[in-house]
Amino acid sequence: MMKRHEIQVLRKAGHWQLEVAELAGVSERTIRRVEDEPAVMSIVADETRRRGIGRPSKAEAFRGFVAKMLADEPDLLSLEILRRARLDGYQGGKSALYALIAAVRPKPVRPVVRFEGLPGEFSQHDFGHVDVRFMDGSTKRIHFFASRLKYSRWVEVTIVENERVETLLRTLVDHFAAFGGIPLLAVFDRPKTVALHWAKDGTVTEWNPTFAAVALDLGMGVEVCWPRRGNQKGAVENLVGWVKGSFFKQRRFLDEADLLAQLAAWRVEVNTNLPSRATGVTPATRMTEDRARLRPLKVAPQDLALRIPVLVGPTGYVLHETHQYSMPPDAIGIAGTLFLYRERVRIVAARFSALHPRLFERDAKSTLPEHRVEAVARVSGKRGKRYLMREHLLEVGGAALDYLTELVHRRPGSWIAEVERLHELLQQHGPDALRAAFECAVAGQTFGAEYVRHYLRHPDPGAVQPPRDCPPATARPVSGPCSAERSEGSLDTTRPNGGHASPRQEVLPL
Repeated sequence: MMKRHEIQVLRKAGHWQLEVAELAGVSERTIRRVEDEPAVMSIVADETRRRGIGRPSKAEAFRGFVAKMLADEPDLLSLEILRRARLDGYQGGKSALYALIAAVRPKPVRPVVRFEGLPGEFSQHDFGHVDVRFMDGSTKRIHFFASRLKYSRWVEVTIVENERVETLLRTLVDHFAAFGGIPLLAVFDRPKTVALHWAKDGTVTEWNPTFAAVALDLGMGVEVCWPRRGNQKGAVENLVGWVKGSFFKQRRFLDEADLLAQLAAWRVEVNTNLPSRATGVTPATRMTEDRARLRPLKVAPQDLALRIPVLVGPTGYVLHETHQYSMPPDAIGIAGTLFLYRERVRIVAARFSALHPRLFERDAKSTLPEHRVEAVARVSGKRGKRYLMREHLLEVGGAALDYLTELVHRRPGSWIAEVERLHELLQQHGPDALRAAFECAVAGQTFGAEYVRHYLRHPDPGAVQPPRDCPPATARPVSGPCSAERSEGSLDTTRPNGGHASPRQEVLPL
């Protein structure tokens, strides 16, 4: 009908039949036939049926038959309707009849219910991500975590590195602190960071244990809903979609720092200046009523600890995400709990406990000084003790590997005593100071515990990181943090033992 209308309009405009045929993509014969037809006044399906366009379906004759059966039995299976229709003379295919059944079967209509939260009742939380193109042409996927109070519509948005359970929990507590407390219910979708398994009716059968433990610590009520069903969250609006549309898709960013600055300004704007479309007032106007009903936060963000079950391994270390933390040798084989804080780690296994600074570098290892002493004391045999001490020294870092390699090859007969002395220095000064001394010793090509002790006694007072300006390996250190001043009692690096001519420690030429 639209094509006929097009032809009639073109002819009325004065175009020749040949021109209309080219413009409409039809033949001249069709043009002449359409000219004899009445003007097109309607494009509804009744006109199509009146003109007899298309082959009639064999199932159409059974429309009344199907409608009567569904009126009597609304839940009757389509397969049973097909069987009865064939007994009544239907000879068409099942697909045509199934399409007719779907069109005739009454569909249940569920009214949309808008949940209006009360002050301090609901908060909605969700992860989101968006691909951001910066003004220099580079593109990066940005992950964010958004939270919103239902009653006031106060919103908090934080850029995060990933969408793991620890990120969810720490950002969630940060947002609760920004709200001023915890509402009665925190509403989530069903990510694996919250619920691991659930029944067909939506009941959660297994919670994420890390999430559940923190929820108990906070005294937080949790409600989960099916993904992408906003009316179950206490808010019809799509929180993640709203953040994308209101912020990320409306602005341009120079770099990530500019994005963070604009996000902070945008949060202030939407919370204090712009009226909410749902309430007609700014979120700050209603926030006073929300905060009056929020419950106090039981755990401060910096004190939030995630409980992770662990086992003390046979080497006396606990492994967590490629990081190793030492425990007393007597705790080997005992199951325990790792309390993961933002900046520290506490491990409890029966009556044993240890507190470590948290490691972030991949494959890093943390060994407490007292655990080194206990481990060496528990190892049987001199050979086992010496190699355990050497492993403790190797944990200091790459400079320790270079230093010990040279030491063993230059002093093959006395490196054991040197390792014992270096192990004592490690216990006294710690790994950071020893790492700096190793770097200076390697740069100055001075190998022996006496040189390391000298570098430990002459640190650079203004340097926080290990000194990097050591002299070349072929030169004698003259000045600087990695050198020794030539004075009375200073070491002579031109001799194998730094000026102490001891036949036991000198390396004899081969």
